[in-house]
Amino acid sequence: MVRQPTNDLAAFIAVAREKSFTRAAAKLGVSQSALSHTVTALEKRLGVRLLTRNTRSVSPTQAGERLLVTVAPRLDEIETELAALSEFRDKPAGTIRINAGEHAAERILWPALEKLLPDYPDIHVEIIVDYGLTDIVAERYDAGVRLGEQVAKDMIAVRIGPDMRMAVLGAPSYFADHPTPLTPRDLTDHNCINLRLPTYGGIYAWEFEKDGHELRVRVEGQLVFNNFSLRLNAALKGLGLVYLPEDAVLPYIGDGRLVRVLEDWCPSFSGYHLYYPSRRQPSAAFAIVMNALRYRA
Repeated sequence: MVRQPTNDLAAFIAVAREKSFTRAAAKLGVSQSALSHTVTALEKRLGVRLLTRNTRSVSPTQAGERLLVTVAPRLDEIETELAALSEFRDKPAGTIRINAGEHAAERILWPALEKLLPDYPDIHVEIIVDYGLTDIVAERYDAGVRLGEQVAKDMIAVRIGPDMRMAVLGAPSYFADHPTPLTPRDLTDHNCINLRLPTYGGIYAWEFEKDGHELRVRVEGQLVFNNFSLRLNAALKGLGLVYLPEDAVLPYIGDGRLVRVLEDWCPSFSGYHLYYPSRRQPSAAFAIVMNALRYRA
């Protein structure tokens, strides 16, 4: 029996996962027309339709869904094993894809990687900033970064950062016209700068705790962003109160550009962890990156 190449299977899997020829083509680095031709040729070779196409979306047929469920994990395993062969090279090599939030990427990942990568020119790192609790297996990431309490039990987790605290802050110009909140409930009378998170179904509720009493407050305000820097800049301009990681705003508190409130309601909590599937054997390149990120108190 003549063995068939797997490139067309990989092309189909990419389209089925992305539910889009456009996104899949961008991910694979090929043209949309070439990708469409490859999938069509696979369908002709198998004699079944694998994808249902219309002007707005692409979805697997029943046959396509079966192929996706049965074949995709095997191809992922093959790619993982091929990547693991890099340990036999003189220098470890390979691409490591990591999914992380903006704060973790800037404060934890980047400081470690900028020191590491010059010594390992054959290791490539792709960091995708995403606030959603992405399924790293389905999206084919090597690892993700989450806070300790958010890591699933079937994952291996490696601590990469210290315990954290949040801070509620506002500019002196804001407090010149507004009273200082004494409890988290007072925030409902303030103009607050909100964060939209896909994992929280919309606007993130600010979290507080004091003397064992936990409190989540859904604040209101004129501004909603989905990243760190815009929220910080808006607070610096006096446009409202903001809720941000303490380590990222200490310089602004120190020089008086931001004033901290409700500090006694913001206890420390478990910091960032790098996590990856327990069934996956880490490559040499991944092990080097993980060791560079590992938190050492």
